[in-house]
Amino acid sequence: MNKNSSSSKRNRAAMQKDRRNQMRDLYSQLNSLVPQDTSFQRAIPDQIDDAANYIRQLQGNVDNLRQTRDGLLGGGASQGGESGSGSGRNLSVQIEVNENGSALVVNLITAVEYQFVFTEVVRILNEENAEVVDASYSAAENTVFHTVHAQMGEAASIERITEKLKRFEL
Repeated sequence: MNKNSSSSKRNRAAMQKDRRNQMRDLYSQLNSLVPQDTSFQRAIPDQIDDAANYIRQLQGNVDNLRQTRDGLLGGGASQGGESGSGSGRNLSVQIEVNENGSALVVNLITAVEYQFVFTEVVRILNEENAEVVDASYSAAENTVFHTVHAQMGEAASIERITEKLKRFEL
C-alpha cells in the first residue's frame, strides 16, 4: 500500500509537470503570434492580456474592412444615386460604351477606391463574348481613367454589355 501511494504521487507529479510544460509551450506559441517589444520578457498574464487586446484590435479591423467593403459594393450604389440629383454630382463610377462596327470602347472613370469595377468590366466583356484587345489607365489625384478596347464576337450583344456595365455606374 505504501509502494502504490508513492508511485501514484510520482505519476501525479509527472502528469502535472507535463501539463505545466505543455501550458508553457502554448503560452510561447501564443506570444509568438502577437507583435511585441522583444527588449524584455513579460510575465505570462501580461502576455495573455496583450494577446487578448491584439485579437480585439484585429476583430475591429475586420469589422471596419467589412463595413468599407459593404459600402463599396452594396451601399455605395444607393448613396451615390441619392446624392446625385444636383448639378454638382460627384460620381464615383462613370461608364461610357461606344460601338464602332465590331469594335467596342469602354471608358471608365472611377474614384481610387472603386478600381475593382475595372476588373468587373473585363469580366463582363469576356462573359459576353467580347475579347479585350487593349486596356490602359491613367490616374490624377483620386480619379482613375480606364479605357478598354474590345473586339465583339459573333454572340456578343452591345445592349446586354451596356446594360450590365451601367449597373456599376454610381
